[in-house]
Amino acid sequence: MARSDSGESVLTRAMRILRLFTAGSPTLTVSEIARNAGLPVATAHRMVNELVALGALDRADGRRVRMGYQLWELASRSSRALGLREAAMPFMEDLQAVVKQHTQIGVLEGTDVLYLERLSARGAVRNITRIAGRLPVHATSAGLVLLAHSPSELQEDVLSRPLERYTAGTVSDPARLRSLLAQVRREGFVVASQMISRAGTGVAAPVRDGDGDVVAALSVVIPSSEPNPRTLVPALLAASRGISRSMGARDPGADVLRSYGPKPRSH
Repeated sequence: MARSDSGESVLTRAMRILRLFTAGSPTLTVSEIARNAGLPVATAHRMVNELVALGALDRADGRRVRMGYQLWELASRSSRALGLREAAMPFMEDLQAVVKQHTQIGVLEGTDVLYLERLSARGAVRNITRIAGRLPVHATSAGLVLLAHSPSELQEDVLSRPLERYTAGTVSDPARLRSLLAQVRREGFVVASQMISRAGTGVAAPVRDGDGDVVAALSVVIPSSEPNPRTLVPALLAASRGISRSMGARDPGADVLRSYGPKPRSH
């Protein structure tokens, strides 16, 4: 595979270009791509033309380009996310009928939560989650569930880094985060109020596969003004168990459901 003077392969540079396209930057010019990818303009121009020819990028208005449908098509053919999404959707729809706000499912990708699907209602509380979008594990309910059940090496890696604060509710102290992760493992769910947005409270529970491993987190987002978000926990746990059974898990979380009882509100 051809390499640049810096030793990077063409594939590495192509992936760096593709990662520039986000929900906030759905279209880019070649100049923007060159600047943000750290490439010479001539190199960026040549690679963009090749990616367009391959269907990975499409021409947009004027001199701008955007992600092409072929990437979505190729990813959908054998993606692990597709099977998880198909297993989750019936249970997410039932849960959304109860929540009437936002219901979403995400997986661990590095130190982020990657969201695979989101169901929302008209007039629901503002939610910064986007399908195929990422949020940091330490600042979201789904992320806390995934991090709590991740390998200890990953947990220690996250705990050793600076924990960015997004709101006053973000857990940025490593000792407090470690304690919270232990609580998530013990209780089988988490309620995270105003951790990444002052408008919302997230409630999340794990989804397991046939080996009993946590492969995703199912979460709901409701207004932070909701007086007792724990009332949604039984419905959330029932839905996460249903998805887990569809993924091959054997009666996951039964003990949690049997022992669960809403706790009194703190004053």
